[in-house]
Amino acid sequence: MGQASQDEHEFPWEIGVFDAHCHPTDTMASIADIPRMSATTLTVMSTRADDQDLVFQSAEKLAKEPGDGGVERILPCFGWHPWFSHQIIDDTSVKPECKETQDSFELKKIHYSKVLKPPPGDDFIASLPNPKPLSELLSETRSRLQKSPNALVGEIGLDRTFRLPQPWTQEEIDARNGAMTPGSREGRKLSPHQVRPEHQKAILEAQLRLAGELGRPVSVHSVQGHGGVIEVFQKIWKGHERKQASRRERKRRGSHAEAHTGSDAEDQSPHTAGAGARGQTSNGANAAQGPLPYPPRICMHSYSGPAETLKQLLHASNPSTVYFSFSSVINFSHHSDRSVEVIKALPDDRLLVESDLHIAGKEMDDKLEEVTREICKIRGWELRPGMKQLADNWKRFVFGEVGDSS
Repeated sequence: MGQASQDEHEFPWEIGVFDAHCHPTDTMASIADIPRMSATTLTVMSTRADDQDLVFQSAEKLAKEPGDGGVERILPCFGWHPWFSHQIIDDTSVKPECKETQDSFELKKIHYSKVLKPPPGDDFIASLPNPKPLSELLSETRSRLQKSPNALVGEIGLDRTFRLPQPWTQEEIDARNGAMTPGSREGRKLSPHQVRPEHQKAILEAQLRLAGELGRPVSVHSVQGHGGVIEVFQKIWKGHERKQASRRERKRRGSHAEAHTGSDAEDQSPHTAGAGARGQTSNGANAAQGPLPYPPRICMHSYSGPAETLKQLLHASNPSTVYFSFSSVINFSHHSDRSVEVIKALPDDRLLVESDLHIAGKEMDDKLEEVTREICKIRGWELRPGMKQLADNWKRFVFGEVGDSS
């Protein structure tokens, strides 16, 4: 793709622009603006108890107003964000005293003292919700995914910097914006309490395994936790690594395509083609192996890690295909130099764009145009072919290698 001045071109929305990660259900009034947006499809994340059904209902409502070419305006995603992972009790590994106590506050105290650091006092614990069993979360998420055949798992991940907000004061309750979906920080001051990394990892792993069971892609949040995320990935990938053909084998086979990709059909992950594709049952299981413990495709959303980490995430033996999405609000404000280096280093077919906004409408369109132009500029792509590349990347991330029926 040749270099061109991006400012010379009117933005060709008709090519298709796909927001790989956003949160418009945090401002439900803005959902009504989606049919008037220029973007083709919004990949809409859920994060906590308050928005799971809102994402599902919004996708169902707008399913009657498909985008260009019959593409849905909202692609729903169901998952539990690491900022809210403390609200989940891992009932597969709880202490015996948790199972025995009948006192709800005592159960809360045992749980939150275990998963939060430093351990909170009674008043702070009283302000937190009763913890939800992990088994219940997984059951509910599985049900939503099964009702939405193209839905993803997200937003899930790790965050080593997040601190829980302080409990609501009466003044804050009286002044809060009623248009905002409950459950988020909403500007409250932060407490010193953080969710312990090991608990975050347990919740992340369980959701990744559910995505593997159903053959769904995932959207992953990682803030100063890239090493921990890769550790969890490697745990669920273990024993399923792609077989790599030797240089001698590749030379013997003599295929230009194989030499370019470093693998052929027999080396591919059984997940690669996506749910419902050749070799898989309708729920994403491989006919020969049964359900797999890892998702077929992973998007590292608003990726803020160093370029050096790409080698691990893009290694040819990884059975999951890893994509990287970028947003103006994160990558070109907080991590600009690092993000430019990463974008330059990535293969063409692993780049995605996102808004990461909490409100739909013109502002979201503007952010998508901004990040799309910026990525095309960094890559030296002309605008139209660059947009086509990004649109094709999103379709492969969501649906797999559709059309490969050989």
